[in-house]
Amino acid sequence: MNVTARLADGVASIPADQWDACAGRDNPFLSHAFLAALEESGSVGRRTGWQPIPVIVDGADGVPVAVAPAYAKSHSQGEFVFDHAWADAWQRAGGAYYPKLQIAAPFTPVPGPRLLLRDPAAAPALIAALEAVTDQHNLSSAHATFVAPDQVPAFEAAGWLIREGTQFHWRNEGFGSFDDFLATLASRKRKAIRKERAGAVEGLTIRHLTGAEIGRREWDAFWIFYQDTGSRKWGTPYLTRAFFPLLAERMGDRVLLILAEREGVPIAGALNLIGGNALYGRYWGCTEDVPFLHFELCYYQAIDAAIARGLATVEAGAQGEHKLARGYAPVPTWSAHYLPDPGFRRAVADFLVRERAAVEADQEFLERMTPFKKG
Repeated sequence: MNVTARLADGVASIPADQWDACAGRDNPFLSHAFLAALEESGSVGRRTGWQPIPVIVDGADGVPVAVAPAYAKSHSQGEFVFDHAWADAWQRAGGAYYPKLQIAAPFTPVPGPRLLLRDPAAAPALIAALEAVTDQHNLSSAHATFVAPDQVPAFEAAGWLIREGTQFHWRNEGFGSFDDFLATLASRKRKAIRKERAGAVEGLTIRHLTGAEIGRREWDAFWIFYQDTGSRKWGTPYLTRAFFPLLAERMGDRVLLILAEREGVPIAGALNLIGGNALYGRYWGCTEDVPFLHFELCYYQAIDAAIARGLATVEAGAQGEHKLARGYAPVPTWSAHYLPDPGFRRAVADFLVRERAAVEADQEFLERMTPFKKG
């Protein structure tokens, strides 16, 4: 294949139609609109430690046949695949772990393709380009996080180390209603969920809003929710206030904002993005502490929305074994890691063998703890 690889100065510098021809439309977090909005709002950039340097493979005609959302990272925040121990070990050995190359949708623990391919035959060339960027710039490593399962073999064939993790996803088995879903659960679990839902929404109005239905008032309310949760969980919220109007302007039809209101005043909200066959829960917050309202807005209302739209899955973010009792089952997630130094690679490879055994044992245990009817 006659191709040329290059670095671009941000996704926003690439024509949207060229990027999206590679990214497709199924995963909104890989779209030109989403990634460019992160850049233009200042949510990513050199100042934030997420310097966008997308890697492009051009065909013979000079048009991209493959792209990767790549970032030069000066820290390991906002990734949700934790390599702090690797960084510490490498730096204690006298190396400089940062900057590193991160191939990801920033702040977004959503599995999806990390090799965005208009021509599938360009996958090896794109992986080789990622390795060349790492080598030529003397970076310690490259990391593709939350890789779609069907792309893991391509990274593995190139010699990248594969790491396994766990998330909790809800699967739509052709349900016509929430009650149809509940019918698949053990009786005690059904009763517990019905009790949670009734208590959570007492005295509240729940609204599902998308597109032009989300106005300045709703975004202002959600910004307060987002800041509150972000400041408690990770110190400083990742997204800037300017990001949200850009999101609404450029892909509002793919945004689902679920609000809880008391006497017309929003007190809590959950922000979701709508994919080709999945609903992605992203951010939540509140100004009033209501028992079980988090579960109602983020998990149960998301299930309602997915059923109404005929979507196959709800992916409600990273971690959270509390999702298990609410019908979200454990699924493996994958990341791929390129470590040029042979000694460092051997040490990490040994760690990953032991870690995977523990992760898979935990998944087997969690699967036995799902609330579904047994037998």
